[in-house]
Amino acid sequence: MSATVAIARREFGSLFRVPVGWIVLALFAFLTGVVFAVSGLQPGVPATMRGVFSVSTVLVILIAPAVSMRFLSEESRTGTMEVLSSSPVSDWQVALGKYAAGMAFVACMLLVMLVHAVVLRGLSDPKPDWGPIVAGVLSMALLGSVCVSLGLLASSLTESQTLAFLGTVLALVCWVLATHVLPAYLPAWLGDALASASVGRRVDDFARGVIDTGHVVFFVSVSWLFVFAASVSLGMRRWL
Repeated sequence: MSATVAIARREFGSLFRVPVGWIVLALFAFLTGVVFAVSGLQPGVPATMRGVFSVSTVLVILIAPAVSMRFLSEESRTGTMEVLSSSPVSDWQVALGKYAAGMAFVACMLLVMLVHAVVLRGLSDPKPDWGPIVAGVLSMALLGSVCVSLGLLASSLTESQTLAFLGTVLALVCWVLATHVLPAYLPAWLGDALASASVGRRVDDFARGVIDTGHVVFFVSVSWLFVFAASVSLGMRRWL
């Protein structure tokens, strides 16, 4: 466990040693802040953060892979993967540490949304219900978990950060199309099976304030499956 924590701390710190990490956080805060001011604080309209969650969904899908795309591809490109492979840490510890670093960065982004929630609570009358807000933030964390883990897997398969990012985004787009559009053109049993894997519908349920444990299990299971696949990919590199 100590090795996993050390890897996570190193990767998380590296995100802030260059301006990119700070710029991404500032951009996320700015964009969500603009949407919050425009859609969440309208006079005579019930206070809500649904507009912020809608924009944040798109931002998380783009930012999380951009963060995780470098975790393993950069190690391969710079030649430090050989050093990491020869160190007394398992492939699972490496993958888990990298994933934890990505999730820590996502958590930093979501702290901004909590600030929006506190401001909304203080300025609005009547006060908004905390249920949909907490569920919405949780959905962004779970969605970020899937995107970070998928980006980590893509990063383990190539030395190019650009290919890792594009591969992750393309996979997410195909996932959305396969679970939202394709079911309408397939037999009912197959369409229902694909629709059950929809990420968007689960995020929409969270936005309505519904915290379904089945949705939580789905996101966590998919995330850990991708992290495990990344560790297997690392193990295969040891033998190649």
